Amino acid sequence: MIITVASGKGGTGKTTVAVNLATIAAEKGSVELFDCDVEEPNAHLFVKPQNITKKEVSTMIPSVDIALCNLCQECEKICRFSAINIVAKKIMVFADMCHSCKGCLMVCPTGAISEGARQLGSVLTGYSKQGFKLTWGELRVGEAMSPPLIKKVKDEINNLYNLISIVDAPPGTSCPAITTLRDSDFALLVAEETPFGLNDLTLTVEGLKKLGVPMAIVINRAEESKGIIDDYAEHENIEILGKIPFSKEAAKICSKGLFLVEEMAEIRAIFQKIYQKIYCKIVKTENKGEIK
Repeated sequence: MIITVASGKGGTGKTTVAVNLATIAAEKGSVELFDCDVEEPNAHLFVKPQNITKKEVSTMIPSVDIALCNLCQECEKICRFSAINIVAKKIMVFADMCHSCKGCLMVCPTGAISEGARQLGSVLTGYSKQGFKLTWGELRVGEAMSPPLIKKVKDEINNLYNLISIVDAPPGTSCPAITTLRDSDFALLVAEETPFGLNDLTLTVEGLKKLGVPMAIVINRAEESKGIIDDYAEHENIEILGKIPFSKEAAKICSKGLFLVEEMAEIRAIFQKIYQKIYCKIVKTENKGEIK
């Protein structure tokens, strides 16, 4: 079961929810945590993993053999991103614009194009003292496209029957977030009680509807009274699984890179209830083939 923790905007507390939920889940059974916010991963700052392994990741770019190229322009015609062009009777490859679709290889009539490589970044893995494995990606400085590296991080997800995979998604609703949310079994949306928070939550909900991913909401830094997120959730018939209250003490704990569930009994109880509700949904999925 893949549970993706997402948000419409940055700064809502998405990573805070993901790492604390993983800690509670690890006490109940088998769980792994994946940080797919490869442009600025920070789950490892909380987890402080040990026994870290690292592997470099690259993606395909076209490599052209000039001796075989007849300048037929078929590669240029098929490339939607203008990554390969014929200029002044010379073929030019713009590696940073290539999306690695391999279309140019398929249409080249002379076999002049072969697979080259461009480094994307790294995928790292380590283990927490709480008993779960953390996998995260670090995008190469200057690399423009994060989705290919996000896919490499997701390739590490183990589909064992009794294993829960918690995925920390990039913020927003652009390609990195959608790439992460795709193929998720359940999305936990972290929202904040502000007009901006509501606006961006709305965008994420609409995206998840198109992806067909079931969802629920957690309100972070919640006020005691009913707010605009409550009204929106009620209108959209989306369940609010829990509310994490606004707390200066919690902010101090997070700033030190510590787990809220290990430092604050009140917050621990909230995350236990959130996990239990998600677990009940998973059981329903296994028994009935759907999440309600």
